Amino acid sequence: MELEGKRVGIFIENRYQEFEFWYPYFRMKEAGAKVTIIGTGAKEYTSLLGVPAPGGLVFKSVQELASADSVTSADFDAVIVPGGFCPDYLRRSAAVLKLVRDCFNDGKIVAAICHAGWVLSSAGILKGKTATCLFSIKDDVINAGANYVDQEVVRDGNLITSRLPDDLPAFLREIVSALKER
Repeated sequence: MELEGKRVGIFIENRYQEFEFWYPYFRMKEAGAKVTIIGTGAKEYTSLLGVPAPGGLVFKSVQELASADSVTSADFDAVIVPGGFCPDYLRRSAAVLKLVRDCFNDGKIVAAICHAGWVLSSAGILKGKTATCLFSIKDDVINAGANYVDQEVVRDGNLITSRLPDDLPAFLREIVSALKER
């Protein structure tokens, strides 16, 4: 297992984008990483759309495993911020922003896709970095000091960004590659 011994946190909040949460969650587990879901303190989070699963189940909510204020950068090798509209809720949490900022400053992998650029902007970690995001928030990313580029995945040091669900394979390959280098 290529990521055996690695610890990855994946953020969650209401209105998360299913593919951008579940694909990284299962890909990291498949690679052998220990995955922790990090929320803001609610007992349950509801997805943006609801995705049919085998057997007719619907992944509409997930149970939180850790609150952002109960973990630190030392607990992770990487953190992943999914998109949808959950980043708008995540960026309101001082504990989430501190964790993202601390992970970034400690050289941990910080990965964000789609609207997750909002969290990076609010955490103040984009100045001087090259990054991508969903086109509709590119002004926010630029105003936060990033050099915006329209590419499926961008890696600038320990920061990995991507645009949308179609880019998930490239996004996850880059995260796995970065974690294997550590």
